[in-house]
Amino acid sequence: MVSVIFPAAGQGKRMQAGINKVLLTLGGEPILTRTLKTFSAVEEVGELIVVVAADEVTAVERQLQKVAGLKPFKVAAGGSERQYSIYNGLQRVADTADVVLVHDAARPLVTVKTIQAVIDSARAKGGAIAAVPAKNTIKVVDKDGLVESTPPRSTLWEVQTPQGFRKDILLKANEQALQDNFLGTDDASLVERIGVPVAVVNSDYRNIKVTTPEDLLIAEAFLQCTAAEEASTLQAAASEARQAWLEEEHK
Repeated sequence: MVSVIFPAAGQGKRMQAGINKVLLTLGGEPILTRTLKTFSAVEEVGELIVVVAADEVTAVERQLQKVAGLKPFKVAAGGSERQYSIYNGLQRVADTADVVLVHDAARPLVTVKTIQAVIDSARAKGGAIAAVPAKNTIKVVDKDGLVESTPPRSTLWEVQTPQGFRKDILLKANEQALQDNFLGTDDASLVERIGVPVAVVNSDYRNIKVTTPEDLLIAEAFLQCTAAEEASTLQAAASEARQAWLEEEHK
């Protein structure tokens, strides 16, 4: 069984909305709800663990209880850092879970295809992350603002979520980080430092994290494009079916 932890305890200051950004609406639906519904559509996912600020736990629980179609969920209080929030979520993971995914609650456009690919890779290799090849040239810059080097773009990937790991690996990595007082930039960085290889799963450039007001506009545009593409595909399928029916009738 797969358990999914959704960190959503950040203050979201860059969004300047005055509320937790995952409670903002996207396409008429809260970002958090949209994200959880996508994961609930994945058969192997058995539970959802949402980690929010301590003073938001009750309100988020009440809101999610009204949402139809969600897998069983828990709401936990977060910590002072994202990493500590993940660790708090890990304490709530069911004993029957063998794989744990961590996904930014503010990435509502993730696809079922990407989620399943990360699950499969994590189960086979121990750890896996969703990512896309870097589009831009990246420079390594020193403290004086001077370029030190230009890494080959073919070796660079922009990391997203979900990131998935066998449960024992992720728990060991977090406990080691706590013991060493180490703060990583993402969950994979904790796993990497205990010597476990992490595989990259090719994701989608639309799987953006909604952090600023501009991101919300981009996500709305992506959502509309996806809806239009799905409608076009449905229309084409209906047209093909109708044409096949007409040809059969005139035989």
